[in-house]
Amino acid sequence: MKRPRPIIAIDGPVGVGKSTVARALARELGLGYLNTGAMYRAVALAARERGISPDRPDVEARLKELLDSLKMTVEGERILLDGRDVSAMLSEPEIGELASRLSTLAVVRARMRDLQRAAGRDGGLVMEGRDIGTAVFPDAEFKFFLDAEVEVRAERRFAELAAKGATLSREEVIARLIERDRRDSSRELAPLRCAADAIVVDSTHLTVAQVLAQIRSHIEFKGVC
Repeated sequence: MKRPRPIIAIDGPVGVGKSTVARALARELGLGYLNTGAMYRAVALAARERGISPDRPDVEARLKELLDSLKMTVEGERILLDGRDVSAMLSEPEIGELASRLSTLAVVRARMRDLQRAAGRDGGLVMEGRDIGTAVFPDAEFKFFLDAEVEVRAERRFAELAAKGATLSREEVIARLIERDRRDSSRELAPLRCAADAIVVDSTHLTVAQVLAQIRSHIEFKGVC
């Protein structure tokens, strides 16, 4: 192993249960947890607050200026921007949509990748996202790719948003999810894809406990954790 403790990468599209599974796995193994998607949403929040639209021709220059001055701190599941805890503001559907659009830009991906690599330098971390096993830590000791049928993912996403007070209809959630899949999979930089050496777990008909059991069986087989 290159690191004192392993990096466990959990990638996959929206609605597969990455956050729930990654948090639970980190607790069970006594490892840290990093939701990289929340980092992109924090950038989107900061951009919205400063009036930076992805439709502006100077968006990359303005984002570079923002990122050069913005101090992002990740403390467990809390994300601080310039010392301000913004964690509770990151679940808005509009922030997620903006984050998806901004994440296609090189200046954003480069800065987030650097922060994520710094966070995982010594290992001991469960990282969830869309490009952890392919772009951020292609040398991760463990790589998992969670997937599920689109209808199931949409229903899970709808329930998650409804629980947070969002008023989107099921049809709107499905449409956004399909567009998000298209954007994430077709972007030039670090597109969503399964790493060649990742273990695929289809969670369509599995409970969280069953997904965790599958992941744990692979980790324990190697005797690392």
